[in-house]
Amino acid sequence: MIFTDQCGNNFQLNAAPKRIISLVPSLTEYLFDLNLEESIVGLTKFCVHPRSKTKKTEKIGGTKNLNLSKIRALNPDLIIANKEENTKDQVEELMKEFPVCVTQIGNYKDALEALKLIGNCTGSIQKADEICSIIENQKSLYQNIGKQLKVCYLIWKKPYMTIGADTFVHDMLTISNFENVFSNRQRYPKISLAQIKSLKPDVILLSSEPYPFKEEDAYEINKVIDCDIILVNGELFSWYGSRMMFAFKYFQELYQTLVSERSS
Repeated sequence: MIFTDQCGNNFQLNAAPKRIISLVPSLTEYLFDLNLEESIVGLTKFCVHPRSKTKKTEKIGGTKNLNLSKIRALNPDLIIANKEENTKDQVEELMKEFPVCVTQIGNYKDALEALKLIGNCTGSIQKADEICSIIENQKSLYQNIGKQLKVCYLIWKKPYMTIGADTFVHDMLTISNFENVFSNRQRYPKISLAQIKSLKPDVILLSSEPYPFKEEDAYEINKVIDCDIILVNGELFSWYGSRMMFAFKYFQELYQTLVSERSS
């Protein structure tokens, strides 16, 4: 069969793949949740979930620094990639030799489409539909109702970086009744504490990844900006695989905690 990925590239599979390599950590976890453990032959060093299974699987470099020789030696019949997380030149090189499914995820809708596409091309559409249904149900169940909270979501330090409107994290925040104070920016802009302060966020969310913010970072920022500052689980905001099944409950609990603190 011929499939079309989210970047418009066609790739052909003659049968359900038996030698899959994942270049995308959140989608690696999803492949395991599709019960494809026996077919996963390679993944990146950042593919850490589920830990009990990923540690046993051959590592083929980092997401942006792939070991193409190792990949060739593993002779995959399907490679799962992502436009943002992987390097274009390396992915295009692999496409000359192997079927590659390139995902492109800028929002919640894109994420569900990617999960269904991967389920379809791996012969796991029933399990994929089950996971997507759980995600949709969780989204409906844990809706935050009330005043929007203005947030600044930080992903990096030195320089400080946040997320713009065309990102998956932004969309997840918006769905969960958080207003991104940098919604007028694109991608991952560099910002200053003075810029954050001028926008008067209700709360600053310090992500656990890609930069692992700690309590001392919150203390440092709080000396400049007088607002709530909270460490958050970045995987639940930015991983667009099956981890989304747990995201919306986490967002609601976070929202309710913040609302309760502000009203007390």
